[in-house]
Amino acid sequence: RIFNINLPFLFVVLVFATSGKMGLKKNKKSVENINSRLALVMKSGKYHLGLNATLKTLRSGKSKLVILASNTPPLRKSEVEYYAMLAKTGVHHYTGNNTDLGTACGKYFRVGCLSITDPGDSDIIRTLPGAEAAQS
Repeated sequence: RIFNINLPFLFVVLVFATSGKMGLKKNKKSVENINSRLALVMKSGKYHLGLNATLKTLRSGKSKLVILASNTPPLRKSEVEYYAMLAKTGVHHYTGNNTDLGTACGKYFRVGCLSITDPGDSDIIRTLPGAEAAQS
């Protein structure tokens, strides 16, 4: 024994270390999946960027899906979720921050809130977890 660590403890540490990596790989794949669908919406669909435009589309009932960045302030997030609940629109909480969401949209600025009014060729409305509320 070089280190003062018994073997069962080392085994438990290795099992937890490898199980975390598997979840990270799946999460990264799902983020790439969302990003590719979002890029297709930007290319072929209709969307509105920003809080004011998102609230306007929710009030008018045109929004099909709302995407919020992870670092959106809680009060703003709850306000958008409340409007979306009244409009029967799905809300997806994007795993990245507003810089990542802006990059995924193909923009060179930060995007904290995004409303999709027409998905175009993308199937983002059917595949995102927050979108099931919009379908029913």
